[in-house]
Amino acid sequence: MAATSESLRRVQLSAGDLVLTLVPELGGSIAAFTKGGVDIMRPLSAKAEEERNVLGVASFPMIPYANRIDGNGFTFEGVTYALLPNNPPERFNVHGNAWLSAWVVAAADTRSATLTLDRRIAGEPYLYRATQRFDLTPEGLTLDTVVENVGPRPMPFGFGHHPWFERDADATLRFTASHVWESGPDGTSGARIAVPPELDFSAGPVLPPALRNNCYSGWNGVAEIAFPARGLTLRMEADPILGKIMTYADPQKPFFCAEPQSNVPCAANKLEHGEEDLGIVVLAPGESMSGSVRFIVTDG
Repeated sequence: MAATSESLRRVQLSAGDLVLTLVPELGGSIAAFTKGGVDIMRPLSAKAEEERNVLGVASFPMIPYANRIDGNGFTFEGVTYALLPNNPPERFNVHGNAWLSAWVVAAADTRSATLTLDRRIAGEPYLYRATQRFDLTPEGLTLDTVVENVGPRPMPFGFGHHPWFERDADATLRFTASHVWESGPDGTSGARIAVPPELDFSAGPVLPPALRNNCYSGWNGVAEIAFPARGLTLRMEADPILGKIMTYADPQKPFFCAEPQSNVPCAANKLEHGEEDLGIVVLAPGESMSGSVRFIVTDG
C-alpha cells in the first residue's frame, strides 16, 4: 500500500476512563480502544496509519460476508458470481469489501458515532448499504451493525467484526461452542465436527503453542479475554445472529483474533452443496440484517 503524509480523520469517543478512536476512511475501523490509557485491543500503529494498512487497525467490519470465498467465486440460484483476490499474497477473496472502503461519518458526539457505507459498484456481485453505530458507556462499547441488500436480486449475506488483540504471555481466551469447522488449505473451511479437547477454549486456557485458525458454531455468544498483566478483562456478548466465532492465534505473531460473525468461512460455497449451520442470511432486494456486539471491560 502506498504511503501518504496525510493524517487520517479520527473520531474519538469517551465515557468514564474508556476511550474509543475510530478511523472511518480506513475501512470504518476502530483505531484504538483503551481503559485508563491501557490498550484493550491492539492499537493502530503510526506505520500502519501512514501506509493505510487496514490490517494494522484494532478492529474492522466484515461485510457482506465474513472470511473467505473458496475459489474466488460461488453459484447461487443458478447465477455464478466471480470475485477477485483482495488481500495479497492470499489467493482468495476474504472478508468482503467493507474493510477496504472509506466510510462516512453520519453522526457523532462525545459518546456515540454512526458510520455508513453505500457500496454500489457496477460489476460487483454485492450491492449494499451498511451502518455501524458505536455507543460508549463507562462499562463498555455496544456496536450495532445493519446491512441492507440494495441490489436487484436476492443474495446470501453475512457479516461480523474482526478485533485484534496483543498476545500477552498470560492472555487467556474462554468461550463455549458445540462444534468447530476444520481448517482447510489457504484459510478455507472443511468439515464441521464436535469440538475436540485440543481445540476447546471452554476452560479459558492461555493461548495454544500451535497455530489455531478455526471457526466455531453452536457458540453461546459470550467470550472472555483476560489480560492479567494489564489488569483488564474483556467480555464480548454477541446477538444470536452472530452465532459463530473465528479464532486466529499463531505463536509466531504478536497478536491474536477472536471474531464474532454470522457465517462460517466459505459459507457461500458450502451453500451450493446443501451444507447446514452456515449462518448465511439470504436477503431479497430491500431486506436487511442486523446485530450487536457488546464489549464489556472490567478491572482484573
